Amino acid sequence: MTTTPQRLGFIGLGIMGTPMAGHLIAAGHRVFVATRSTAPAALTDAGANVCTSAQDVAQQADTIFLMLPDTPDVAKVLFGDNGLAAGLTAGKTVVDMSSISPMETKVFAQKINALGCDYLDAPVSGGEVGAKAASLTIMVGGPQAAFDRVKPLFELMGKNITLVGGNGDGQTCKVANQIIVALNIAAVGEALLFASKAGADPAKVRAALMGGFASSRILEVHGERMIKRTFNPGFRIKLHQKDLGLAMQGARELGLALPQTASAVQLMQVCAANGMADLDHSALVKALELMGHHEVASA
Repeated sequence: MTTTPQRLGFIGLGIMGTPMAGHLIAAGHRVFVATRSTAPAALTDAGANVCTSAQDVAQQADTIFLMLPDTPDVAKVLFGDNGLAAGLTAGKTVVDMSSISPMETKVFAQKINALGCDYLDAPVSGGEVGAKAASLTIMVGGPQAAFDRVKPLFELMGKNITLVGGNGDGQTCKVANQIIVALNIAAVGEALLFASKAGADPAKVRAALMGGFASSRILEVHGERMIKRTFNPGFRIKLHQKDLGLAMQGARELGLALPQTASAVQLMQVCAANGMADLDHSALVKALELMGHHEVASA
């Protein structure tokens, strides 16, 4: 895709942010970056301009992307010392692609709007694989005009890009996504554990299920991880715990009961309590295995 070269900012160069910023640079944009640690050589070698603070990024760029771990991190980058807000001038756009609180997002948007700038919340799904392949699903909240303006940039990072509604609605959509993913991981884990303990070959059970109504992306990707015991992180348990915490917080505020989500929260907590918080979220199956005294792959 060809876009007119722009001055862009990218703050947060972790597992996800580094390849996402790389796609923007590869498309010919001038990208100003900031991170808590050393900027990855892959980006600096490609031409990224390293800034010393979020304020510096805001002064240099017209559209600034954030990809940070949690709500407090976004708040600090936006409004802390030498934060983004201190360097913004009217007409610029802030795009938060982190997965954070929908409620706090609305507050952040109001504060950025008061500076004469647009704000989009645009969390993603697809993990490290999707970030590297530029195939992320991007769920956006904010004004239509800002979305239309930024969409060509989103298309450099993702495939399924949807304006869900106003500010906060993108984050709400991401929380809903994380509920579905967590419950599917738990379901696949229980199914493969059951099959394995009963003496069936879990790999062959998974292959059979992939051709039926139980087929899913989770069964395909994470089911294979469970069988092959490849739990190196694409998306860490502790980050999914954070997202499910947002779901439970929102449920309390909305007067909802989310019993299956609460169960998934506890399974992830079992993993975290046993030193597995930095494993991929497919390792949720390990909590089930601990309770069943059996591993999926030991059929």
